[in-house]
Amino acid sequence: MAKTSELEAAYQATTYRVFLPGGSCDLRVGQACDALAEWMAREDVDCFAIVTAHNPGSQPTDAARNAERQSQLECDLLEGNYEPYLAQNLPDAGDWPMEESCFVADLLAEDACALAGDYGQNAVICGAADGVPHLVWVEDSE
Repeated sequence: MAKTSELEAAYQATTYRVFLPGGSCDLRVGQACDALAEWMAREDVDCFAIVTAHNPGSQPTDAARNAERQSQLECDLLEGNYEPYLAQNLPDAGDWPMEESCFVADLLAEDACALAGDYGQNAVICGAADGVPHLVWVEDSE
């Protein structure tokens, strides 16, 4: 699915919950998260990305297939020497399910987009040490 205003609105209307050692952080696109920024400073992390393999192309996919794809994404991250932390994409609207995702420290936006593209994703959430998440479209990174 191509970038649309409706799709962008859906990404904006989602909480990205990240489970880090010591607690969780609820992230929203464009909104600073002090707890995340503090964790990044403590861990000497310069950037982050949130990537999922669920529902490629923003098309609903059955739970078993999503779980299989997510497991493969986690393996790809581990093979790339990244440590994925559990995250969840929690839409505000009740018409879309929660998606499991991975929070990855020190994964550059370009690399996150390349990986997300391999899994048919439209976009990723990326940020820098300030802890502000941004929506990055995979097509814009090519």
